[in-house]
Amino acid sequence: MNLEVLSGKKITVAGASGFIGQNLVQRLRSLGAQVKAVSREPYSGDRLAGVDYITADLMTQEGARTAAQGSEVFVMAAAASSGAAVMANSPLAHLVPNVVMNALTLEAAMQAGVEQYCFLSSNTVYPPGDNAMSEPDATGEFFQTYEVVAGMKFFSEKMAEFFSTRAHHQMRVLIARPGNLYGPHDKFADGKSKVIPALIKRAVNKENPFTVWGDGQDIKDFLYIDDFIEALVRALALESKFEVLNIASGKSVRLQEVIEAILQLSGNSHAEVNYDESKPSMIPVRHIDISLAKEKLGWVPQVDLETGLARTIEWYTSSSRREN
Repeated sequence: MNLEVLSGKKITVAGASGFIGQNLVQRLRSLGAQVKAVSREPYSGDRLAGVDYITADLMTQEGARTAAQGSEVFVMAAAASSGAAVMANSPLAHLVPNVVMNALTLEAAMQAGVEQYCFLSSNTVYPPGDNAMSEPDATGEFFQTYEVVAGMKFFSEKMAEFFSTRAHHQMRVLIARPGNLYGPHDKFADGKSKVIPALIKRAVNKENPFTVWGDGQDIKDFLYIDDFIEALVRALALESKFEVLNIASGKSVRLQEVIEAILQLSGNSHAEVNYDESKPSMIPVRHIDISLAKEKLGWVPQVDLETGLARTIEWYTSSSRREN
Protein backbone atom coordinates (compact mmCIF):
# COMPACT_ATOMS: atom_id res chain seq x y z
CA MET A 1 0.00 0.00 0.00
CA ASN A 2 1.25 3.49 -0.88
CA LEU A 3 1.64 5.45 2.37
CA GLU A 4 3.16 8.43 0.55
CA VAL A 5 -0.37 9.83 0.32
CA LEU A 6 -0.06 10.67 4.04
CA SER A 7 3.06 12.78 3.51
CA GLY A 8 2.13 16.43 3.95
CA LYS A 9 -1.41 15.49 5.02
CA LYS A 10 -2.83 17.66 7.82
CA ILE A 11 -3.80 15.13 10.48
CA THR A 12 -5.22 15.79 13.93
CA VAL A 13 -4.66 13.13 16.57
CA ALA A 14 -7.06 13.73 19.45
CA GLY A 15 -5.88 12.04 22.62
CA ALA A 16 -2.24 12.50 21.64
CA SER A 17 -0.97 12.00 25.19
CA GLY A 18 -2.63 8.58 25.46
CA PHE A 19 -1.40 5.11 24.64
CA ILE A 20 -2.54 4.93 21.02
CA GLY A 21 -2.10 8.66 20.46
CA GLN A 22 1.59 8.81 21.35
CA ASN A 23 2.45 5.84 19.15
CA LEU A 24 0.33 7.14 16.28
CA VAL A 25 1.84 10.64 16.36
CA GLN A 26 5.32 9.16 16.11
CA ARG A 27 4.41 7.00 13.13
CA LEU A 28 2.53 9.72 11.25
CA ARG A 29 5.41 12.13 11.74
CA SER A 30 7.83 9.55 10.36
CA LEU A 31 5.63 9.39 7.25
CA GLY A 32 5.89 13.16 6.77
CA ALA A 33 2.37 14.07 7.88
CA GLN A 34 1.64 17.52 9.33
CA VAL A 35 0.45 16.39 12.76
CA LYS A 36 -1.61 18.36 15.26
CA ALA A 37 -1.36 16.54 18.60
CA VAL A 38 -4.32 17.40 20.83
CA SER A 39 -4.54 16.64 24.53
CA ARG A 40 -6.73 17.87 27.36
CA GLU A 41 -3.80 18.86 29.56
CA PRO A 42 -0.54 20.46 28.39
CA TYR A 43 1.55 17.72 26.81
CA SER A 44 4.23 16.57 29.26
CA GLY A 45 6.00 13.89 27.24
CA ASP A 46 8.90 14.15 24.82
CA ARG A 47 7.87 16.49 22.01
CA LEU A 48 8.64 15.59 18.42
CA ALA A 49 10.04 18.19 16.06
CA GLY A 50 7.47 19.42 13.57
CA VAL A 51 4.43 18.37 15.63
CA ASP A 52 1.95 21.06 16.68
CA TYR A 53 0.99 20.31 20.29
CA ILE A 54 -2.39 21.78 21.21
CA THR A 55 -4.31 21.80 24.49
CA ALA A 56 -8.09 21.54 24.02
CA ASP A 57 -11.02 20.21 26.03
CA LEU A 58 -13.02 18.01 23.67
CA MET A 59 -15.94 18.08 26.11
CA THR A 60 -16.63 21.62 24.86
CA GLN A 61 -17.62 22.91 21.42
CA GLU A 62 -14.76 25.39 21.49
CA GLY A 63 -12.21 22.69 22.24
CA ALA A 64 -13.57 20.37 19.54
CA ARG A 65 -13.48 23.18 16.98
CA THR A 66 -9.92 24.08 17.95
CA ALA A 67 -8.88 20.47 17.44
CA ALA A 68 -10.58 20.09 14.05
CA GLN A 69 -9.68 23.45 12.55
CA GLY A 70 -7.41 23.20 9.52
CA SER A 71 -7.41 19.39 9.48
CA GLU A 72 -7.83 17.07 6.52
CA VAL A 73 -7.92 13.91 8.65
CA PHE A 74 -9.19 13.68 12.23
CA VAL A 75 -8.30 10.62 14.34
CA MET A 76 -10.44 10.29 17.47
CA ALA A 77 -8.09 8.48 19.83
CA ALA A 78 -9.28 10.43 22.90
CA ALA A 79 -11.43 8.52 25.36
CA ALA A 80 -12.30 8.29 29.02
CA SER A 81 -11.14 4.81 29.96
CA SER A 82 -10.12 2.70 32.96
CA GLY A 83 -9.55 -0.83 34.16
CA ALA A 84 -11.99 -3.64 34.92
CA ALA A 85 -12.54 -2.58 38.55
CA VAL A 86 -13.92 0.84 37.58
CA MET A 87 -16.15 -0.67 34.89
CA ALA A 88 -17.50 -3.17 37.41
CA ASN A 89 -18.09 -0.66 40.23
CA SER A 90 -18.99 2.46 38.20
CA PRO A 91 -20.41 1.21 34.90
CA LEU A 92 -21.64 4.66 33.80
CA ALA A 93 -18.24 6.32 34.26
CA HIS A 94 -17.44 6.12 30.55
CA LEU A 95 -20.83 6.90 29.12
CA VAL A 96 -21.42 10.67 29.17
CA PRO A 97 -17.81 11.89 28.66
CA ASN A 98 -17.26 9.68 25.63
CA VAL A 99 -20.61 10.27 23.95
CA VAL A 100 -20.17 14.03 24.38
CA MET A 101 -16.60 14.04 23.02
CA ASN A 102 -17.46 11.81 20.08
CA ALA A 103 -20.51 13.86 19.12
CA LEU A 104 -18.75 17.22 19.43
CA THR A 105 -15.67 16.15 17.46
CA LEU A 106 -17.80 14.68 14.68
CA GLU A 107 -19.77 17.91 14.41
CA ALA A 108 -16.63 20.06 14.56
CA ALA A 109 -14.89 17.94 11.93
CA MET A 110 -17.84 18.26 9.57
CA GLN A 111 -18.03 22.03 10.08
CA ALA A 112 -14.27 22.37 9.51
CA GLY A 113 -14.48 20.51 6.20
CA VAL A 114 -12.43 17.52 7.38
CA GLU A 115 -12.11 14.92 4.63
CA GLN A 116 -11.84 11.82 6.80
CA TYR A 117 -12.80 11.03 10.40
CA CYS A 118 -11.36 7.95 12.08
CA PHE A 119 -13.09 6.57 15.17
CA LEU A 120 -11.33 4.04 17.37
CA SER A 121 -14.02 1.67 18.57
CA SER A 122 -13.70 -1.61 20.48
CA ASN A 123 -14.14 -5.35 20.07
CA THR A 124 -16.64 -5.19 22.97
CA VAL A 125 -19.26 -4.18 20.37
CA TYR A 126 -19.53 -7.84 19.39
CA PRO A 127 -21.98 -10.22 21.09
CA PRO A 128 -20.89 -13.11 23.31
CA GLY A 129 -19.86 -16.12 21.26
CA ASP A 130 -17.13 -18.64 20.54
CA ASN A 131 -16.85 -17.88 16.82
CA ALA A 132 -14.38 -15.44 15.28
CA MET A 133 -16.21 -12.12 15.05
CA SER A 134 -16.21 -10.40 11.67
CA GLU A 135 -17.29 -6.83 11.04
CA PRO A 136 -21.00 -7.52 10.25
CA ASP A 137 -21.40 -9.47 13.51
CA ALA A 138 -21.95 -6.32 15.61
CA THR A 139 -25.69 -6.45 16.20
CA GLY A 140 -26.23 -4.40 19.36
CA GLU A 141 -26.04 -7.41 21.67
CA PHE A 142 -23.21 -7.15 24.22
CA PHE A 143 -21.57 -9.10 27.01
CA GLN A 144 -23.35 -7.95 30.17
CA THR A 145 -20.34 -6.66 32.12
CA TYR A 146 -19.33 -4.46 29.18
CA GLU A 147 -22.82 -3.40 28.17
CA VAL A 148 -22.36 0.31 28.91
CA VAL A 149 -18.95 0.83 27.31
CA ALA A 150 -19.88 -1.43 24.37
CA GLY A 151 -23.19 0.40 23.91
CA MET A 152 -21.37 3.73 23.95
CA LYS A 153 -18.90 2.55 21.30
CA PHE A 154 -21.63 1.06 19.14
CA PHE A 155 -23.75 4.22 19.34
CA SER A 156 -20.70 6.35 18.50
CA GLU A 157 -20.04 4.15 15.47
CA LYS A 158 -23.59 4.84 14.31
CA MET A 159 -23.14 8.57 14.83
CA ALA A 160 -19.98 8.46 12.72
CA GLU A 161 -21.82 6.53 10.01
CA PHE A 162 -24.55 9.20 9.91
CA PHE A 163 -21.91 11.89 9.36
CA SER A 164 -20.62 9.84 6.43
CA THR A 165 -23.99 9.16 4.82
CA ARG A 166 -26.54 11.75 6.01
CA ALA A 167 -24.69 15.03 6.63
CA HIS A 168 -24.55 17.87 4.10
CA HIS A 169 -20.75 17.56 4.14
CA GLN A 170 -20.33 13.81 3.95
CA MET A 171 -16.97 12.93 5.46
CA ARG A 172 -15.24 9.69 4.71
CA VAL A 173 -15.36 7.64 7.91
CA LEU A 174 -13.08 4.87 9.10
CA ILE A 175 -14.02 2.79 12.13
CA ALA A 176 -11.28 0.63 13.62
CA ARG A 177 -12.17 -2.13 16.07
CA PRO A 178 -8.93 -3.08 17.82
CA GLY A 179 -8.02 -6.27 19.60
CA ASN A 180 -6.72 -5.92 23.15
CA LEU A 181 -3.75 -3.63 22.58
CA TYR A 182 -0.58 -3.50 24.67
CA GLY A 183 2.91 -2.05 24.42
CA PRO A 184 4.99 1.09 25.14
CA HIS A 185 3.13 4.19 26.40
CA ASP A 186 0.28 2.08 27.80
CA LYS A 187 -1.28 3.05 31.14
CA PHE A 188 0.33 1.29 34.08
CA ALA A 189 -1.15 3.36 36.91
CA ASP A 190 -3.39 1.56 39.38
CA GLY A 191 -7.07 1.89 38.50
CA LYS A 192 -6.33 2.98 34.93
CA SER A 193 -4.46 0.01 33.51
CA LYS A 194 -5.90 -2.78 31.39
CA VAL A 195 -5.01 -6.41 31.92
CA ILE A 196 -1.50 -6.71 30.41
CA PRO A 197 0.03 -3.51 31.87
CA ALA A 198 -1.56 -4.30 35.25
CA LEU A 199 -0.03 -7.78 35.21
CA ILE A 200 3.37 -6.48 34.06
CA LYS A 201 3.54 -3.86 36.80
CA ARG A 202 2.83 -6.40 39.52
CA ALA A 203 5.17 -9.01 38.03
CA VAL A 204 8.04 -6.54 37.74
CA ASN A 205 7.43 -5.54 41.35
CA LYS A 206 7.86 -9.23 42.24
CA GLU A 207 4.42 -9.62 43.77
CA ASN A 208 4.10 -12.98 45.52
CA PRO A 209 1.56 -14.46 45.90
CA PHE A 210 0.35 -13.23 42.52
CA THR A 211 -3.42 -12.73 42.67
CA VAL A 212 -5.42 -12.67 39.44
CA TRP A 213 -9.06 -11.68 39.05
CA GLY A 214 -11.19 -14.45 37.57
CA ASP A 215 -10.09 -18.00 36.79
CA GLY A 216 -7.45 -17.23 34.15
CA GLN A 217 -9.40 -19.11 31.48
CA ASP A 218 -10.59 -16.04 29.54
CA ILE A 219 -9.54 -16.20 25.90
CA LYS A 220 -8.52 -12.85 24.37
CA ASP A 221 -6.98 -11.45 21.21
CA PHE A 222 -3.91 -9.39 22.15
CA LEU A 223 -2.15 -7.19 19.58
CA TYR A 224 1.14 -5.33 19.97
CA ILE A 225 0.77 -1.58 19.47
CA ASP A 226 3.24 -1.33 16.55
CA ASP A 227 1.19 -3.81 14.54
CA PHE A 228 -1.99 -1.87 15.28
CA ILE A 229 -0.44 1.46 14.29
CA GLU A 230 0.88 0.03 11.02
CA ALA A 231 -2.58 -1.27 10.12
CA LEU A 232 -4.21 2.01 11.14
CA VAL A 233 -2.00 4.23 8.99
CA ARG A 234 -2.63 1.90 6.04
CA ALA A 235 -6.36 2.21 6.68
CA LEU A 236 -6.04 6.01 6.73
CA ALA A 237 -4.66 5.78 3.20
CA LEU A 238 -7.83 4.10 1.94
CA GLU A 239 -10.30 6.12 -0.12
CA SER A 240 -13.42 4.32 1.13
CA LYS A 241 -16.43 6.47 1.97
CA PHE A 242 -17.28 4.31 4.98
CA GLU A 243 -15.11 1.48 6.26
CA VAL A 244 -15.20 -0.75 9.35
CA LEU A 245 -12.15 -2.89 10.05
CA ASN A 246 -11.11 -5.31 12.76
CA ILE A 247 -7.46 -4.71 13.62
CA ALA A 248 -6.32 -7.55 15.85
CA SER A 249 -3.87 -10.45 15.92
CA GLY A 250 -6.38 -13.04 14.73
CA LYS A 251 -4.80 -15.45 17.24
CA SER A 252 -6.55 -15.59 20.60
CA VAL A 253 -4.79 -16.89 23.70
CA ARG A 254 -5.86 -18.00 27.16
CA LEU A 255 -5.09 -15.43 29.86
CA GLN A 256 -3.34 -18.06 31.98
CA GLU A 257 -0.72 -18.43 29.22
CA VAL A 258 -0.20 -14.66 29.15
CA ILE A 259 0.29 -14.59 32.93
CA GLU A 260 2.85 -17.39 32.78
CA ALA A 261 4.78 -15.61 30.01
CA ILE A 262 4.80 -12.29 31.88
CA LEU A 263 6.02 -13.92 35.09
CA GLN A 264 8.76 -15.73 33.20
CA LEU A 265 9.91 -12.68 31.23
CA SER A 266 9.91 -10.44 34.31
CA GLY A 267 11.96 -12.84 36.43
CA ASN A 268 9.09 -13.66 38.77
CA SER A 269 8.31 -17.21 37.61
CA HIS A 270 8.60 -18.54 41.17
CA ALA A 271 5.51 -16.56 42.29
CA GLU A 272 2.48 -18.48 43.53
CA VAL A 273 -0.48 -17.61 41.29
CA ASN A 274 -3.85 -17.38 43.02
CA TYR A 275 -7.05 -16.95 41.00
CA ASP A 276 -9.82 -14.97 42.72
CA GLU A 277 -13.01 -16.08 41.00
CA SER A 278 -15.12 -13.77 43.15
CA LYS A 279 -13.78 -10.75 41.29
CA PRO A 280 -15.13 -9.56 37.90
CA SER A 281 -13.40 -10.97 34.86
CA MET A 282 -13.45 -10.11 31.18
CA ILE A 283 -15.41 -11.43 28.21
CA PRO A 284 -14.88 -15.22 28.52
CA VAL A 285 -14.08 -15.84 24.85
CA ARG A 286 -13.17 -13.41 22.11
CA HIS A 287 -11.91 -14.51 18.72
CA ILE A 288 -11.56 -11.82 16.02
CA ASP A 289 -11.60 -12.33 12.25
CA ILE A 290 -9.02 -10.06 10.58
CA SER A 291 -9.42 -11.35 7.03
CA LEU A 292 -10.91 -8.05 5.80
CA ALA A 293 -7.96 -6.02 7.12
CA LYS A 294 -5.55 -8.44 5.49
CA GLU A 295 -7.38 -8.09 2.19
CA LYS A 296 -7.90 -4.31 2.22
CA LEU A 297 -4.57 -3.29 3.76
CA GLY A 298 -2.13 -5.96 2.63
CA TRP A 299 -1.22 -6.28 6.29
CA VAL A 300 -0.49 -9.08 8.73
CA PRO A 301 0.70 -8.73 12.34
CA GLN A 302 4.48 -9.04 12.68
CA VAL A 303 5.10 -9.18 16.44
CA ASP A 304 4.31 -12.41 18.27
CA LEU A 305 3.00 -12.29 21.84
CA GLU A 306 6.22 -13.27 23.62
CA THR A 307 8.27 -10.70 21.69
CA GLY A 308 5.68 -8.00 22.31
CA LEU A 309 5.52 -8.76 26.03
CA ALA A 310 9.32 -8.69 26.29
CA ARG A 311 9.47 -5.31 24.54
CA THR A 312 6.74 -3.91 26.78
CA ILE A 313 8.43 -5.13 29.95
CA GLU A 314 11.74 -3.65 28.78
CA TRP A 315 10.06 -0.30 28.09
CA TYR A 316 8.27 -0.27 31.44
CA THR A 317 11.31 -1.18 33.50
CA SER A 318 13.35 1.76 32.24
CA SER A 319 13.81 4.08 35.19
CA SER A 320 12.16 7.10 33.61
CA ARG A 321 8.88 5.27 33.01
CA ARG A 322 8.29 3.13 36.09
CA GLU A 323 5.76 5.59 37.53
CA ASN A 324 3.60 5.70 34.39
